[in-house]
Amino acid sequence: MKIVFTGGGSGGHFFPIIAVAEEINDIVEKKNLIKPELYYISNSPYDELSLYKNNIQYKHVAAGKLRRYFSLTNVTDLLKTLFALPRALHVLFNIFPDVVFSKGGYASVPVVFAARILRIPVFVHDSDAIPGRANLWAGKFAKRIAVSYPESVEFFQHKDRVAYVGNPTRAEVRIPSTQGSHDYFNFSSEIPTIFIVGGSQGAEHINSTLHSALASLLEKYQIIHQIGKENFEAYKDLVSVELRGHEHTDRYRAFPFLNEIELRNAAGCADLIISRAGSGSIFEIACWGRPSILVPIPEEVSRDQRRNAYAYARSGATEVIEQENFTQHVLVAEVDRILSNPDLLAKMKAGAKSFARPEAAHILAEELVKMMLEHEK
Repeated sequence: MKIVFTGGGSGGHFFPIIAVAEEINDIVEKKNLIKPELYYISNSPYDELSLYKNNIQYKHVAAGKLRRYFSLTNVTDLLKTLFALPRALHVLFNIFPDVVFSKGGYASVPVVFAARILRIPVFVHDSDAIPGRANLWAGKFAKRIAVSYPESVEFFQHKDRVAYVGNPTRAEVRIPSTQGSHDYFNFSSEIPTIFIVGGSQGAEHINSTLHSALASLLEKYQIIHQIGKENFEAYKDLVSVELRGHEHTDRYRAFPFLNEIELRNAAGCADLIISRAGSGSIFEIACWGRPSILVPIPEEVSRDQRRNAYAYARSGATEVIEQENFTQHVLVAEVDRILSNPDLLAKMKAGAKSFARPEAAHILAEELVKMMLEHEK
């Protein structure tokens, strides 16, 4: 029994795959099934440790990215994808899995195309409120289609094959650590805590706005800040200058990136989360049941995040601030408004919990195991 996972080379594609693989391994163990061989085919392994921990073998297939704006690299990347098709066919034929699970993105195209040629069943999952082009194309012949937002169903032709399940979240970060989370950061449980996260690479605009507002915010709040690996040292130096002589420097904790333990503890003691609007972040925040402020990447850079943010906002769980409006004074005013209003906080928590789909990874894993067993017969 074999399952192939594929998807574009970003955390938004990769970590939901890991969440589903975790559940598959758990299901086969509990049901005493033969352990399946799991493969991940993409242009990059992204996180080799996560693959190793879940017994997933990596196979490399290069692919080119098709940009929405004019660029000469679109031509070379199209050629790269065309040349990747024979490689994808070769790799997939040698594995010949029972099912291919695609998260979309440019890296999935040659693999899904090869699966189509080899008549291997395809299962598509899309993370965003507006499905990506790769998944919309694959959805025309996919046996199963799953989406993270209810409004995404309308984008697919074969609606009878589409199910709204939410976005898979890894088990190790799905539940926040509430016991001892304040102690973990040496924080007081009596002072409200803000958790600011911008993804693995950080968020430059969020970081710069926070830098301007930091001294003011620390008068009332404690802050956990994931800065991002690339800008960590430079930003830390700026903050040390900004906070020189400030009486509450002990209320600020900065990290380049948070591991699973740090992330669960940060979620556990957070009263408010400020984040970009990638689906992975949104569904983690929803699972944690925490109020949030979302600052989506501008639509000209990424069309997904703005639609994701407003889809989530309809649950009452979050406030959306467009990047051009996310200034020092707006940030401080919104934080004060939310954290000083117990009724609003309760409403936002309830909205987050109603939106969360903690069972998404399990539902997808169950369906994949079912498809795998059907194909084996």
